[in-house]
Amino acid sequence: MAGASANGAQERDSPAAGQCWCLKDVRGGRAPAGGADPAAGQLRGIRGGALVEPAGSLNSLTQEGSLFGDVTTDTSVAWKGNLTTHQEDLPAKNLFLQDLREQQGGTSSDGDFNPRALPRSKDVSQLPTQLAISQKVHQLEGNVPVWSDYLRVKLHPRSIFMIHKYNYNGESSHLEAFGQGESLLNDSTYLEELENRLHFYVEECDYLQGFQILCDLDNGFSGVGAKVTELLHDEYLGRGILTWGLTPVIPNVGVSRKDFYRLMNTVLGIVHLSSHSSLFCPLSLNGSLGLRAEAPVTLPYVHYDASLNYHSSAILATALDTLSVPYRLHSSQFSMVQLAEAFNFSGRKVVAAGAAVPFPMSCGQSLPDALCSYQLAVPWTPLSSCGGQKDSCCFAQSVVLRGIGKENHISNLPPGSQPKSALHVCETGEEVLGSYLHALFPGTFSTSYLLQDPCKVLHPYPQFFSTFLNKQGFLQDKLPSCSTAVESIPVLTALQSSPVLYRALYSLYKELQQVDVRRWASFFSAGVELYDFQEVLHELRTLSQSYKSSAELDESEDEADSN
Repeated sequence: MAGASANGAQERDSPAAGQCWCLKDVRGGRAPAGGADPAAGQLRGIRGGALVEPAGSLNSLTQEGSLFGDVTTDTSVAWKGNLTTHQEDLPAKNLFLQDLREQQGGTSSDGDFNPRALPRSKDVSQLPTQLAISQKVHQLEGNVPVWSDYLRVKLHPRSIFMIHKYNYNGESSHLEAFGQGESLLNDSTYLEELENRLHFYVEECDYLQGFQILCDLDNGFSGVGAKVTELLHDEYLGRGILTWGLTPVIPNVGVSRKDFYRLMNTVLGIVHLSSHSSLFCPLSLNGSLGLRAEAPVTLPYVHYDASLNYHSSAILATALDTLSVPYRLHSSQFSMVQLAEAFNFSGRKVVAAGAAVPFPMSCGQSLPDALCSYQLAVPWTPLSSCGGQKDSCCFAQSVVLRGIGKENHISNLPPGSQPKSALHVCETGEEVLGSYLHALFPGTFSTSYLLQDPCKVLHPYPQFFSTFLNKQGFLQDKLPSCSTAVESIPVLTALQSSPVLYRALYSLYKELQQVDVRRWASFFSAGVELYDFQEVLHELRTLSQSYKSSAELDESEDEADSN
């Protein structure tokens, strides 16, 4: 299937696109909420979602969320005798959350300061104070152990689903094996509660495209995700299920038992999640997902600390927000299901993501000039731990570029001047992007989207950008005299079905084939049978084969002949 299509339509309000289910241990991190929602109110929204969390992972956030203020729970008991009550106070809120609470009387729905949102009875003299609070910058790097410590969004009481059987803190009772997570939803108590929350949010949807699932791959939550995707696949046949498998940056401290657990969880997660999803994409800043950690990816104009989930989750959330544009854009020709069908032919249900955060472009530079500077190199960094692109082979791709003003879409050459390239004679920005992708990946089925709205990176989004970026995230010729906070950035993302996945998936298979997994009896005692695990390895190998390019097929035949 070959061809190309481009969409440059503006975003606008529309009904909800679907549900978001986040199945994560908080160590994996999440986006600094509010700061990483660049298109709030303009793209199709996520109607609702559930966060599955281990006990002790919320810090100062209550299990009931904060959408309706302090929710009182019924603590009455039938016991008539003497009763002793033990109550533990919540941890104190950090300074950012304290200031946010003061500001809440004058915030808009997307968390930005909005004087019109202030109550009419409020004294106008307090407006400068509210503005000062909204513009205050907190250094959160050493003060955010869990995701709720930088949460701007108010959560519905049904959003947080606590798993009290497993703990976040402490040395024991961690959800660390796939079988533990899988067996968790075999318990009717947890399953019924999850189904009730699912039905509640589905009934709230005006138009249900499908479900987005964000799930840890490296721990027992991969098993929880496998059961949830199976439930959704069986109960909502025909709806899209897009699953994003997340892995935190792995420290390079040698190979241990945890690394074998992580690899086995990852392999089981990839096979099970992809089989029940319309499309599955690993997301991570790791160089690879194998036993031995490789250096995390580098982003030219982002100086992030790989050891901080606060930093890594911000980058991945920015990429995810832009990657998901094709089925959230009101005027898009693709729904969630149709986008998945464009990728998953021939059994290729796993895709790889890449992003340029930010997309490097100088102030006043035209899009043709910016793209031509890359020549035949891809302008994005891989974010699926699959390594870089070695050739121009790609089966299908969806590319989104946002944050470029219409005045910079084309080159605007003076009459009679010689164009530098074919891109410089294009008449629209959509044509520029489409022509560039066709030259880079000839014969590949491509969809491309060009949006003018940038990605907002307001506080509490980390300020880890290069000093060469201005407020709008564009490159400056020289360092400014005084540093200014970056408020928005242009972002380029790519979702690809590519031969790089063959090497990535097959390397995971080979690593586990070379070790005797029976050494890790405690992993299999959690619920996964050894025979079933060997079957999963075989399925992983079969899955990897579907991504072989013609060149790699020839290499395999040569190896077989030599043997």
